[in-house]
Amino acid sequence: MLTFLVCLTALVIAYFTYGRYLERVAAIDPAHSVPSETLFDGVDYVPMPRWRVFLIQLLNIAGTGPIFGAILGAAFGPVAFLWITLGGIFMGAMHDFLSGVMLVRNDGLSIPEVAGRYLGTGMRQFMRLFSVVLLVLVGAVFLLSPADILSGMVPSVPHTVWVWLILAYYFVATLLPIDKIIGKIYPIFGVALILMALALLGVLLFGPYRIPELTTLANAQLDPHSVPIVPTLFITIACGAISGFHATQSPLMARCMRSESESRSVFYGAMISESIIALIWAAIAMAFWGNVEGLNNAIAEYGGQAAVLVDVIANKTLGPVLAAFVILGVVACAITSGDTAFRSARLIVADFMGVEQRSLRKRIYICVPLFALGLLIIFGLPFQTMWSYFAWMNQTLAAVTLWMIVAYLRRRGRTVWPGLIPALIMTYVCASYIFVSPLMFGMQNRTAAYLLGGAVTLAVLVAMIFKLRNNDAESLS
Repeated sequence: MLTFLVCLTALVIAYFTYGRYLERVAAIDPAHSVPSETLFDGVDYVPMPRWRVFLIQLLNIAGTGPIFGAILGAAFGPVAFLWITLGGIFMGAMHDFLSGVMLVRNDGLSIPEVAGRYLGTGMRQFMRLFSVVLLVLVGAVFLLSPADILSGMVPSVPHTVWVWLILAYYFVATLLPIDKIIGKIYPIFGVALILMALALLGVLLFGPYRIPELTTLANAQLDPHSVPIVPTLFITIACGAISGFHATQSPLMARCMRSESESRSVFYGAMISESIIALIWAAIAMAFWGNVEGLNNAIAEYGGQAAVLVDVIANKTLGPVLAAFVILGVVACAITSGDTAFRSARLIVADFMGVEQRSLRKRIYICVPLFALGLLIIFGLPFQTMWSYFAWMNQTLAAVTLWMIVAYLRRRGRTVWPGLIPALIMTYVCASYIFVSPLMFGMQNRTAAYLLGGAVTLAVLVAMIFKLRNNDAESLS
């Protein structure tokens, strides 16, 4: 329990300490104009109250990530607490905050366009394709997972019907102005997500459960060689620690904020909240089955289906009525991230094609091929394959965004260390995963895989040094 409480306290304190430090690094100025004022269009650029923007941001970035990912990540042992806490404070929340501020100061443009301004045209083109593919993958993943859960809850309705119903909703929500559905309903779901986590926190604090303490960094997986902590834990727990997907979602709220001074609560605060949710789910997963070994046995018994584990935990700890609300909340989390993934993909395509989005007809032109691609992925790839590639692409996008933050801080003459250290760590994680993952090279010689990951990281660092020096020379010319 002590490890859990220390980590929980650290996350809360970080919002008021490291969050304020980052505000000074970013030189937040409430007098700056914001996109919702200068580019108001009644569709995507719509000012909304801070509390509403915060709850929508939290729901958009969360999905099932801080629930499913935290449960599966807890199989590594209490070391997961350490990753969620340190990752959330110094990497994820910093990533979301500084990239969010950059988006606000760049007209709320999508992340590829902003990355291009600081990392060059080549990176802009890469990010356009990479981000759209990632977002469509997210939409597909968060379409199938709620359909799976709903078909289990209502067996009389075929799985395929749920898929098409959710897809139809995604299409409508992607097209409508942001204040029509997202702005009105999503804050309610955001509150539900928080209440769900608080209910489980109450179970942990006052129930008959014992949370394992962090006494070793050893890998508690049943087969630690096949799933090494480095880099697999850092890929498994993304939402809750750091997630590149968040940078694709932040433009939605960057276009709705009413002041730059709201950035810490909207971006840093939402990510810290997500880390707390992930911490709670990781703790309940370990405590519910008695210990980490019990959790690993349960994961093996249920075939790694995190949704089934959630159902079992909720029913046994909260009772059938509250459990039903928890499961429906998980479904809502998935659906609300899925539709905003497609919405973000629409904005990325519209930004790089220069297509205005006031016109419903033009929004439809962009959405149709995006959803067609999503259907091809859904019916063409197994879910586990989709999830694995999404997980790696997600963290790779985080690494690119971190390097963008470094370039931004350097250009503004601010200290680069808050972005540089996380950028190096995540570059190494993503590079080494390429050589370790069985879906990629699957090297059994871990030493060689780690050395190759380090070589790639070093090459990226050297390339970035040259890029930053070129940026410096251009700014002086």
